[in-house]
This record gives sequence, structure tokens and C-alpha cells, in this order.
Amino acid sequence: MRSLLCCLMLAVPAVVRAQGDCFPAKDSHEAQVFGIFSVPIAFAPGGAPAPLAAWHVRAGVETSYLPNIDDSTATPTTCRPGKGPENVDFGPLLPRPRMSLGLPGGFALEASYIPPVRVKGAKPSIFGVALTRTFALGGMTLGLRGHATVGVIHAPIVCDDAALKDPISECFNGTKSNEEFHPNIFGADASVGWTLGGGRFQPYLGGGFNVLHPRFRVNFTNQFGQVDRRRVEVDLQRAVLFAGASWFPGTRFAISGQIYSAPTDAVTGRVAVSVGL
Repeated sequence: MRSLLCCLMLAVPAVVRAQGDCFPAKDSHEAQVFGIFSVPIAFAPGGAPAPLAAWHVRAGVETSYLPNIDDSTATPTTCRPGKGPENVDFGPLLPRPRMSLGLPGGFALEASYIPPVRVKGAKPSIFGVALTRTFALGGMTLGLRGHATVGVIHAPIVCDDAALKDPISECFNGTKSNEEFHPNIFGADASVGWTLGGGRFQPYLGGGFNVLHPRFRVNFTNQFGQVDRRRVEVDLQRAVLFAGASWFPGTRFAISGQIYSAPTDAVTGRVAVSVGL
């Protein structure tokens, strides 16, 4: 009887045997994955700093590159030791509509929303907001921003379809998971832009600091009908650098490109198209 009980205990996956919430170290693979995700999700400047007249509106769409996360980094080191790589591949691009409203005194309010359209299993609902102030600086323009990115992404990160069919996985014969990831990014940045080509081409450089409070919650039911709802939490801080240029082919339209990096995590590229309304 004792041998039978031991065999049954070994057969129960780790997802059942360890149900406590997890708070990984800042250098863990879990923290690295959160940091990499924050790079394309962060609500960065949409182009060169430029004043926007009070109550004028500029709307557009930006697309960011989602950096690849290798299997080694995607393999948990703290919260699920011994488990294989998590499912963190959700496609190469992240589109995001965005809008700016000019306010008196050189201020502008920026907003964005990534709608809940499921792509490769991931269903986001992410809001971005920023308050910007521009200043004339000799022949250049200085832009100062405070920004926040909040919301949730639902996705089968812990146990996707492939893991459910793997007989050596703790996910085997369970129900496909549906995790919640809240990025919770807050930061400030500054950029300096100047004009070339008669004002139609505006390069810019900038940098900033982001505070990350990612919150992750497991939602998985294993083959024994037991539900895992553990939380994974870690707080991080990241310096960021970015550079880009905006091209104004007409009085209303703008096309912008940007390289954005948190040097300790990843680099992403962004392309945005906007129009003054």
C-alpha cells in the first residue's frame, strides 16, 4: 500500500504539488520574460517631439516588433522548476491605434488601446496614456512625457495545445490554460528633435526610465480536475533609450520610425502612420 501511495504522489504533476504564489528574483528567467514583454508593450513616443495646437487631434496606427524569446529564457527557473519552456511566441507584430489631443500651454494628451482581438492564442486589452509637454529649444524641440500602460493579456502560456499532448509534461491531458498577464508599466521620458529638409524630416533622440509591476496569474486545470491559480509577481526598473525620425510628406500626414530599447532586456522597432484631424 505504501508503494502504491508513493507512485500516486509521483504521478501527480508539479502543478498540483506546489500551489503557493511565486515571487521570483529580479535575475530569474521569469523576470527576464516580463522585461522583454514590456519593451514592445510600453507606450513610447509616437514620433518626433512636435507641438500640437490646443484642441487639435492627431490619430494614427503604430506597429511594434515583438522580440523573440529563446527557449532557455522561456524556461522557468523559480516558479515551475523542471518544467519546459512556456508558450511565449505570439507573433512578430503588435499593432496599436493611438491618438493625441492638443491642450493649452504646450501640453498634449496621448492615448492608445490594443483591442481584444485574439492572435495566436493571445487576447489583449491594453490601454496606454501619456501627458506630453513640448518646448522650443533654440532650433530644436524638447518633449517631456509621463506615461502608463495597463490592462490584461489572456493567453495559454503555461499549458498550450502542444504541452497538453506531451506525456512527460505536467500539462498532459489537462485543459488548455488561459493565463492573465497585467504589464503595469509606468514611466517618464525626454526626447530632443530637430528639422532637416525644410522641416519635412525630423530626427530625434531620447531616453527615459520605466517602472514595471508585472502581475501574472495561472489558470490551468490538470487531468485530475485540480485548478492552479497561482500568482507570479516581481517589481522591476528599466532605463530605456530610443531614436527615430518623422517624415511629413504633407501638412497633415506623418510617417515615423523608431528603435526602442531597454538595454538589459530587448530592442524593438516601431513604424507609425498618423494624420491631423
